[in-house]
Amino acid sequence: MKHGKKYNDSAKLIETGKLYDVDEAVAVAVKTGTAKFDETVEIHVRLGVDSRHADQQVRGAVVLPNGTGKTVRALVFAKGDKADAAKEAGADYVGAEELVAKIQNENWLDFDVVIATPDMMGVVGRLGKVLGPRGLMPTPKAGTVTPDVEKAVTEAKAGKIEYRLDKTNIIHCPIGKVSFGPEKLKENLDALMGAIVKAKPAATKGQYIKSCVVATTMGPGIKLNVAKFGA
Repeated sequence: MKHGKKYNDSAKLIETGKLYDVDEAVAVAVKTGTAKFDETVEIHVRLGVDSRHADQQVRGAVVLPNGTGKTVRALVFAKGDKADAAKEAGADYVGAEELVAKIQNENWLDFDVVIATPDMMGVVGRLGKVLGPRGLMPTPKAGTVTPDVEKAVTEAKAGKIEYRLDKTNIIHCPIGKVSFGPEKLKENLDALMGAIVKAKPAATKGQYIKSCVVATTMGPGIKLNVAKFGA
């Protein structure tokens, strides 16, 4: 694969074969973010689990201390008092069956997170084929199926992210923007990795965190020393 000049210049900042400590890795990542837009910094964590087994699933959510740098549009399925509470908390869209119809009929997807009260899940379930593949289906584990919609909306707006394994046993998550600077990115990375380590399934054998790479949207990957995470 052929890379452009900016990518190649960024790659020169990274020592081949070196495993970086978190502080150094985020500092280098910031230097590699040279695009004209504020690049997202992402983390890719390969785990020593098998996602095909239910008892080895790793999934959850964590509020990043410094947010994601992205404006989050929250859609809430709720009725009555809960709908009012969601609006008060700053939800962008609140409704019930009419929003299900809008998504089904108009392919409307102008939102980043979906929250639902437990009593609405029978209705929201109809959207499984649309929301599921996009990682938008509300779940109790991620705190997006909850009677406390106010808290869920507030957390989503504050920078709560969901982490989950893909089919290759890798978790991909944003930890902020290049403009955050190394310190804030490190705090976010530490919070996310702490949550992933805590979510280690009891059925896991051998090394849990196999590898961890930090990269900006357009930049090369920087490998972390995973021994520091103690898992």
